[in-house]
Amino acid sequence: MRFPMAVPEAGEPALVAEGIFWLRLKLPFALDHVNLWIVDDGDGWTLVDTGLGDAPTKAVWQRLAAGFLAGRPVRRVLATHFHPDHAGNVGSLVAQTGAELLMSRTEWLTARMLAADTSEAFVESGRRFDQACGVPEELRARRAERGNYYRRGVDPLPYRFTRLHAGQAIRLGGSRFEVIVGTGHSPEQVTLFADERRLLIAADQILPRISPNVAVWPSEPAADPLGGFLRSLDRYAGLDPETLVLPSHKLPFIGLHERIAQLKAHHAERLHATLAACRQRPSAWEATALLFPRALDIHQLGFALGETLAHLNRLVASEQVRRVADPDGVDRYEPS
Repeated sequence: MRFPMAVPEAGEPALVAEGIFWLRLKLPFALDHVNLWIVDDGDGWTLVDTGLGDAPTKAVWQRLAAGFLAGRPVRRVLATHFHPDHAGNVGSLVAQTGAELLMSRTEWLTARMLAADTSEAFVESGRRFDQACGVPEELRARRAERGNYYRRGVDPLPYRFTRLHAGQAIRLGGSRFEVIVGTGHSPEQVTLFADERRLLIAADQILPRISPNVAVWPSEPAADPLGGFLRSLDRYAGLDPETLVLPSHKLPFIGLHERIAQLKAHHAERLHATLAACRQRPSAWEATALLFPRALDIHQLGFALGETLAHLNRLVASEQVRRVADPDGVDRYEPS
């Protein structure tokens, strides 16, 4: 892979392609940044993703509104998927600018649902999920105390939006971009490809150097997101090998096909390791400890557990492993 440009200063837009500016914002997590894209549409701006709905992010957007963006309206806000580092500030920006919101339907519905959910049933679902995974009681209590953590990083989304769907063409920066939907990391993630420019806005679907988190969550504990992720990577196989990929984390790069092959190989290796771990008849929690032996904070533990379960569920779906519930309600995984 080739990395043709350096990291810009955080919070300062930098030209990455004709009419497209790269805005890197800080995140308060182990993955400490997110890449956003500001598109010059001539008579206005389109913002592709918005960052977290927190005070530092809002301060950056306020400064840009008075400076870099001043003089022309923000006409559209496009959120690639519902995760807080992408859609967290959508509500504020749309309210402040009157912009049209563009999202896929599933991502909009998911964001709306999670941002509004204050129910005890949400917490109880998490408790049941953790118990089935074999999470230790003390950690189950700590995770339950966090409640709906999603709500802390997002503003409520607008009641109306314009739907994006697979195969749709939209104009950005004077060019035609096709919507390619990626699944696995999120349910209906929007990525955008301009054939005439050999340019892919890849969101979190295809990242350099790191694999996007593909995880199972309490709302759908038997889901197979890894199967969906691997299948959706094939939707990018026909794109030009010299495509410039604009990812939401790390650096823009050239080498799309090489990176897709690396991602597939990575998950093949993880599936092999997970299958080997199943000889010990582990719970999902025990398998997580085998696959992620390093120290993780409570935030990272949730991603690690969800990703381990995604690999276990892929093995169940491919009939290499079976899931058997113990009398205490803990699911265990053993070779078929």
